[in-house]
Amino acid sequence: MRYLLFFVFLASIAFAEAPRVVPQILDSIPHEQTHFTQGLFFDGKELIETTGQYGRSGLYRRTLDGKILDSARIEDKYFGEGSIAVGDDIFFLTWKSKKAFIYSRNPFVRKGEFSIPTEGWGLTYWKNALLMSNGSNELLQIALGGFYVVGVIRVTDNGNPVKLLNELELVGDTLYANIWQTGAIAVIELPSGRVLRYLDLSRKVAELRRKYPDIDVLNGIAYDGKNLWVTGKDWPWIYKIGSAR
Repeated sequence: MRYLLFFVFLASIAFAEAPRVVPQILDSIPHEQTHFTQGLFFDGKELIETTGQYGRSGLYRRTLDGKILDSARIEDKYFGEGSIAVGDDIFFLTWKSKKAFIYSRNPFVRKGEFSIPTEGWGLTYWKNALLMSNGSNELLQIALGGFYVVGVIRVTDNGNPVKLLNELELVGDTLYANIWQTGAIAVIELPSGRVLRYLDLSRKVAELRRKYPDIDVLNGIAYDGKNLWVTGKDWPWIYKIGSAR
């Protein structure tokens, strides 16, 4: 069923208005195959990663050569999801618990928690609010402090909703979003929510699946100031791809 969904969705976006672009892979670095990647972003020259699965969810700071500098695990009853740093804090979503955690940025120390109105999937920060995906085509804008919804951005392609939005990465007013169960990343204009194009990594995903049949889907996007870096759940590599612009 997983592979059926993968190919059905790729077929469906083939007829979308927004073009598909196959990005060039420029480099790769090792990635822990025990990390079920849910969130990924750069903090200076280091990567912050959050991982999922019950009993395996955590927060990690790592160098590009794979050295873990700091980590924090969350309780086994929680399934970790996306994350983002804002100021001195890191916000870390959970999936079905309608809860998010707040950690200090460096070192990782839990400072608090807050409620979220839906499932948590991906997270970034835009226009003074958290921007959260939940598996639909809606991105919720959540105010810092009170943590209430202050706006909703609906993502569409030629007027049609683009669902299953997952991990998020922001570059200016352009949002990059993994589309769950596919090898596609939607490139989204904010605040309109219009999909400008898709980055198509389906060939790389298929290549990896042939060699590593136990890996899961593409998920994880980080921007280093010039290029995007992408990975997947339990993947052996993080890939630097061509310019995000």
